[in-house]
Amino acid sequence: MIEIGVQTKNIVNDDYPEKGFAMLGRAGFTCADFSLNGYLSNTSLYRFELNSFFDQSVTELESFFAPHKKAAGSAGIRINQMHMPYPSYILNAPKSVNDYLMHTVAPKSLKICAFFGCRHIVMHGFKLARLLGREELEWRETEKFIEELAPFAKELGITICMENVYSGVGSHIIEGPCCDARLAAERIDRMNERFGAEIMGFCLDTGHANLIGIDMEGFITTLGKRLKALHIHDNDGIGDLHQIPFTFTRNRENVSTTDWDGFIRGLRKISFDGVLSFETAPVLTAFPGVMKQDVLRFIAQIGSYFAGEIAS
Repeated sequence: MIEIGVQTKNIVNDDYPEKGFAMLGRAGFTCADFSLNGYLSNTSLYRFELNSFFDQSVTELESFFAPHKKAAGSAGIRINQMHMPYPSYILNAPKSVNDYLMHTVAPKSLKICAFFGCRHIVMHGFKLARLLGREELEWRETEKFIEELAPFAKELGITICMENVYSGVGSHIIEGPCCDARLAAERIDRMNERFGAEIMGFCLDTGHANLIGIDMEGFITTLGKRLKALHIHDNDGIGDLHQIPFTFTRNRENVSTTDWDGFIRGLRKISFDGVLSFETAPVLTAFPGVMKQDVLRFIAQIGSYFAGEIAS
């Protein structure tokens, strides 16, 4: 049975995690994407600013997250995926910053993931293609990072899921790392064979796919069972807006900007049995706070619609 999930950002807070997880349960979700990236934000990292959160020992981090784990269990919510803080590598940052991301933040993220009993953690590849001249060289740098984490992932039974991301050049949006499904599939298979475990998988981000015109059905069917996680959200084809599916249309005839039919067909073809996980946190600040529960329920209903179409 396909389950429905949503990211915890703007829903679950550290002071009263039980309140947020209870909201998810009432809305109809059974899973959650724990927003670990919220503890070391990308906006801070791009300014080369670190905080002390990941300086805590693993024991201290587990103690910090124990109330979240308990609250999720009480609400019947399973943490099925997490998002590692990103970027994992920052161009032009001091070496100490990138070393900290590789040797401290990443392995402790895996430990937190394991503490929650979560099997999948999402990671962004390095955006270095324009600097290095070839996508292949960009991937080699990302691969070194994954090789560093692979023994931890294997030991903990965690799959690191690469995500299709975009890059910006001036006012243009272009393909970023992991936008070629064939290459992604080959690299995932090679790494898994090398380490003798499913240490790598893929996370399809529908919003990023829409921005650069990825063929949803073809991308999904090429990945097949390597597809372990989803970031489901919508946009206008111009900005990474993270809105509710079916929000944007190309014309007054209401043709969606995102190819949701292709998305459904692709998941049906590969007999997808994972979690339909929504990455729609910004939506929850666009509506009045008193409507949060209703908005979450609506998102869960869209997930139920997707699940029914995929299973049909």
